Amino acid sequence: MLANHSLLKAIAFYLPQYHPIPENDEWWGKGFTEWTNVSRAKPLFPDHYQPHQPADLGFYDLRLPEARQAQADLATAYGIHGFCYYHYWFTGKRLLERPFNDVLASKEPDFPFCLCWANENWTRRWDGLDREILAEQIYSEDDDRRHMQYLAQAFQDPRYIRIDGKPLFLVYKASQIPDPIATAATWRDEAHKLGVGDIYLVKVESGGERERSNPLDIGFDAAVEFQPDWVQLGHPLQSARRLWRIARSLKLAEPAYGNNAIYDYATIVDRMLAKPSVSYPRFSCVTPAWDNSARRREGGAAIFHNSTPELYETWLTAVVQKETSDPNSNGIIFINAWNEWAEGNHLEPCQKWGHAYLEATQRSLKKAYLHK
Repeated sequence: MLANHSLLKAIAFYLPQYHPIPENDEWWGKGFTEWTNVSRAKPLFPDHYQPHQPADLGFYDLRLPEARQAQADLATAYGIHGFCYYHYWFTGKRLLERPFNDVLASKEPDFPFCLCWANENWTRRWDGLDREILAEQIYSEDDDRRHMQYLAQAFQDPRYIRIDGKPLFLVYKASQIPDPIATAATWRDEAHKLGVGDIYLVKVESGGERERSNPLDIGFDAAVEFQPDWVQLGHPLQSARRLWRIARSLKLAEPAYGNNAIYDYATIVDRMLAKPSVSYPRFSCVTPAWDNSARRREGGAAIFHNSTPELYETWLTAVVQKETSDPNSNGIIFINAWNEWAEGNHLEPCQKWGHAYLEATQRSLKKAYLHK
């Protein structure tokens, strides 16, 4: 329960992709990191904001402790409570693990964190669908126990984010676990055996209707309203195919609108704020923007056009006010994301907006202290 308005905390999803690994060298070319996609992005239509170029932190390498400390310092300065690191586990094999390994081993930066198991297959298409699988998820009870044995090391770190004293652990695609009830029970049993105690399990509403179910029904404690909420976006701009073809033939429409799904950010904000509440525990989430065209050079990108710090602040402020008015709130909201540069959703400063999104975040969070 949110007993004090000052307890509202914002947790930003964090991508540990910004360093080369052998697997990416093999699959995508020597030295590949997410910066490779970011730096080669191009605008697809007039006023399309691409490429996204980092400002203060530059094209950092997450193997460097100075880079990780600079991120934490910046997040702290603007009121972000902690990072939710994506965690990649494939039957005991971990990928992109070095940044978090170093955070755990060095005890630096002294900044709160939790983990989200990104339990999708890695595929050639970057979308988690089963096309040319590069790294596959295989589930079993034995693997569930080994997974918890690894996680227990992180859960026992004093920086780890807890709810009601329980380590907060997210699962990105709970619907892909063959028997999530059994997995949740196994994790809880193993956590107790390891001296962790109970854990707080959260399913991420990261996809379609399969992810929209009561988390209590599968042995979890809550859900996260992940953004973008693809189910609620409505229709893309210029989406009427017949009319679009006519307009294109008359050179009245941009080809990018036919090759990608382009949405109006202001409309998305209105739709998200109009969503009905749910009967189960769910954490709110917002996103400052979205544009994954850097990853989709052949088309098929989703782009939120005309996103601005002002519109983002409107959305986040409304969510803050909702949470501070809810006596059952746990006082946590999520932001997607801190540094998803190739998907165009980042709080880290860019050359176009500078610190504007961070400043908007700070102003919105401060209103939690004033709202009664």
